[in-house]
Amino acid sequence: MFVTFVAAAAGTSAATAQPQAPPLPSRLARALSVPHVPPARSAAFAVDLPTGRAVFARHGGLALVPGSNQKLAVAFAALALLGPAHRFDTTVYGEGELVGRTWKGDLVLKGFGDPTLTRSDLRALAFQLRAFGIRRVTGGIEADESYFDSRRTGPAWKSWYYFNESPPLSALTVDRARFRGWLTRDPALAAGAQFRLALRSAGVAVGGHAELGVADPLAEQLAVTESEPLSRIVRYMNRQSDNFTAEILLKQLGAVDEDAGTSVAGAKAVRRVLRDAAIPLAGVRIVDGSGLSPRNRLTAAALIGMLVAAWHDPSIRSAFVQSLPVAGVNGTLEDRMEAPPARGVVLAKTGTTSESSALSGYVHGRFAFAVLQNGRPVSHYWARRAQDRFAAVLAAQ
Repeated sequence: MFVTFVAAAAGTSAATAQPQAPPLPSRLARALSVPHVPPARSAAFAVDLPTGRAVFARHGGLALVPGSNQKLAVAFAALALLGPAHRFDTTVYGEGELVGRTWKGDLVLKGFGDPTLTRSDLRALAFQLRAFGIRRVTGGIEADESYFDSRRTGPAWKSWYYFNESPPLSALTVDRARFRGWLTRDPALAAGAQFRLALRSAGVAVGGHAELGVADPLAEQLAVTESEPLSRIVRYMNRQSDNFTAEILLKQLGAVDEDAGTSVAGAKAVRRVLRDAAIPLAGVRIVDGSGLSPRNRLTAAALIGMLVAAWHDPSIRSAFVQSLPVAGVNGTLEDRMEAPPARGVVLAKTGTTSESSALSGYVHGRFAFAVLQNGRPVSHYWARRAQDRFAAVLAAQ
């Protein structure tokens, strides 16, 4: 009921909304009135959560570059498709056989897209192998990243985004691709080398070196470690606006829903989940997970649709809402809206690129709101001022 209403309301204007509650819409309109932010390339929407009533709507169906508000689509789709308790595996397979305490053959370290994998997890895998009875490996370590494609960046990224905005993408990445204090361009190979060191520290000698490979379908599973629950991963992604995590989750969705660990397949999965939730998709274009690609497009109506759908879905509501930064308290809103009435009651996702500024989330558990502003470039100072004033007006209700 709520999402269907929002879709229908997408084309309404602030003037249409005013008769419903004249004082609030006019104050919200004044809040958005700032210089250097083109009104024709801006959109805003606010909905009363208990009733589903639109209290403000301006250009709700306008397709705009969302910046990191794109992560809301990934968060919604991941939680809806996989569930907040879902965990991602990293597995060790054996190609060969155990003879006494010697594994005659290779070990394969296969990643299934855990963005939180660390050296501590590799040590845990090494000790599992030791507990299995292995003290020596005659072969080497194969690092298998085949669960995802080998593309290291998101589609249509600027060249400098690589390393500066996200480590290299891979289904097998340890410590966010940091190896011996440096970012590596070969995260899977580095993971294999680190696993070999972890085995040696655990008292398991490995005769061969680490190299890239793909696990034999008949290989024996010897050890496995799991990530943190998806709810925690999504919370880190949204509060810190972490691009790497968003891109890994997008490929996860592609691998699970489309049997292809690619950004394109992940984008298709996100659209399907949004469509199934009756979220309006006119003008929406999902290209990457982080929002770094200038080809992404979202509408204020679509963002409101996600926020309302998540709020009324008890299976994902807590994980989705708690993933958002809190005004004046943490994440990317720690230094914004530090005073009442907004402090502590506005929970919202920020978004920033050279041509986009955005803020979408909840106020008091009573309102859902979305503000999207574009320019060439957009004035981030004035855009954020408008966003913060808009949220503060809702917080004062």
